[in-house]
This record gives sequence, structure tokens and C-alpha cells, in this order.
Amino acid sequence: MSVTAVPLQPVKRAYKVWLWIGVLAAVLLAAGLAWVGTREQVVARGSNEQFLAWNKNQAGVRTTASGLQYQVLKAGTGPTPADQDGVSLTIRGNLRDGSEFQPSAPMRFQVGQPMIPGFTEGVKLMRKGSHYRFWLPPSLGYGAEAGAQGPGSELADKVLIFDVQMSDLVPAAVIQQMMMQQMMQQQQQGAPGAAPGAGAPAGQ
Repeated sequence: MSVTAVPLQPVKRAYKVWLWIGVLAAVLLAAGLAWVGTREQVVARGSNEQFLAWNKNQAGVRTTASGLQYQVLKAGTGPTPADQDGVSLTIRGNLRDGSEFQPSAPMRFQVGQPMIPGFTEGVKLMRKGSHYRFWLPPSLGYGAEAGAQGPGSELADKVLIFDVQMSDLVPAAVIQQMMMQQMMQQQQQGAPGAAPGAGAPAGQ
């Protein structure tokens, strides 16, 4: 009994190309899903050290010698602030899981005033009009002082994520001049009137 051979039709070149494109797309999709899964696992359940090691390799993230990680979302202009300079900021603070511990709010302070060290270090990198994101390891956040008590104690072992926008920067010399003018105005306002009890002879 003979079997009649049925010749196979050759696969057209265009079909081969589309076949390989499909295979490549499937591989890329699988790799993408694996990356997303790894990212979610590190962000949500990994340790602080694992998260920071992963985060420092993300696009645009820089790490300082102290371990502060930051990203420039919008560059500003002019000088960076020095100690005693005044800055006007809008800040918002989140944790790794996305929960908010600091709602968006305006803030003014003089650089060098007591603040968590990573925040001060980050602000000193900024310029007027800039928008930065900071990632503070616990050692640069509320865990900077071992056994610290107070409103930030529950955040002592947390990575803090700050979004910070700088709307203004006032040099220390200008602040000092404004304070001197204010003192002079107060002195002038108090000069015409005598202090209570002044002018009475002693012993009378």
C-alpha cells in the first residue's frame, strides 16, 4: 500500500517575520510582567535597604554621600540656599506604601534651624522655582536620634518620601536687614512715651 505524499506549502517570508515578532512580543511582555511583579514586591514588602538599593538605580535618581536619594522633577534658577537663608516651600510627605504622613502644605524656615537632617540636606540642593523628590533613609529622617520621642517617633524606622517645591529664597543678609529695620521701628514707636513710673524721684 502506497501513501501519497502531500507536499507541504512553503511558509511565506512575511509569515515568518510576523511569527518572530509575535514571539518577541511575548518575551517582552513576560519580562515586563516579571519586572512589575519584582518592583511591587520590593516597594511594598522589601526591607528599607532593599528598597533603597533598588530605587537608586531608577532613572533620574541620584544618591549623596550621606545616603540621601533625590530626583530633580523641575530645575530652578539662581543660587542654592546656605545656612540662615530663608526659604518658602510647599511640601508633601509619603511613605513607601503610598500613605501620606504630611499633607501638602506651605512652609517657611531658615536653613540651619533644627530639622531632620536629610530634609535640610535636600533643601540645600534646590534652587528657586525647583521641584525635587527626596527619599530619606531612617538614619536621615526621624530615626536620626536613637530612642527619640515625639510626634515623629512612629516614623523612626520608615523611609520618608518628600515632594518639595521651592517658591522663594531670601538671603540671610536680607533677613538680617529686615529684622534690624523692624527693631528700629519698634524703638521709634516706643520713644515718645515714658515708661510707667519713670521720672518719679527715688524714695517719694
